[in-house]
Amino acid sequence: MHHKLEYVSQEKTVPVSSCRAAEATKLLENIFRSVNIALVNELKQVYEAMDINVWEVIEAAKTKPFGYMPFYPGPGLGGHCIPVDPQFLAWKLRSMNYEAKFIQLADEINSGMPAYWVAKVVEALDNKAIPVDGADILVIGVSYKRDIDDTRESPALDIIDLLLRKSARVSYYDPHVPKAIVNGRQLMSLSESEWQRRLGSADCVLITTD
Repeated sequence: MHHKLEYVSQEKTVPVSSCRAAEATKLLENIFRSVNIALVNELKQVYEAMDINVWEVIEAAKTKPFGYMPFYPGPGLGGHCIPVDPQFLAWKLRSMNYEAKFIQLADEINSGMPAYWVAKVVEALDNKAIPVDGADILVIGVSYKRDIDDTRESPALDIIDLLLRKSARVSYYDPHVPKAIVNGRQLMSLSESEWQRRLGSADCVLITTD
């Protein structure tokens, strides 16, 4: 018996032939974003080595009226879809003796971004002759994207964890996330007055979520 499945887009409901096609549609969307975010995350590092401002390049590139869609570098990937769902497909393909090269490379690049940004923090502190061990670091935003309370797979938590492992003194502010669990350790968000007061005294302020 044939069942008509439907994929719901923002504008209309699009019929597809099966559950497999519907799920594959979602995977395509997730993988597309994962790969393109990985591309700009890598270009951020490449262009930095070449003394080129990647943000300026992206702003110029997106003036092209066709054939280009802007993606932006950041601290890594978060949420319950983009970092996770493509890996299900990669796992399935491995069972079929097929290597999903794009998916695996994108995951490698995006998963490495928290360590990249922590290295940048250490470098910035070194330039001020401040050791990361004991440094007072204020992190702004721990949800995986702006204006929500969802911290699933948030790269901000990975950044905080890496900084804590380097014995930095880390506090955070996120009005949507009053408490966060970092590697089994519970942290509480500063209040609005507290984080504003800390801006002038912290050794480093790291904006991880808009």
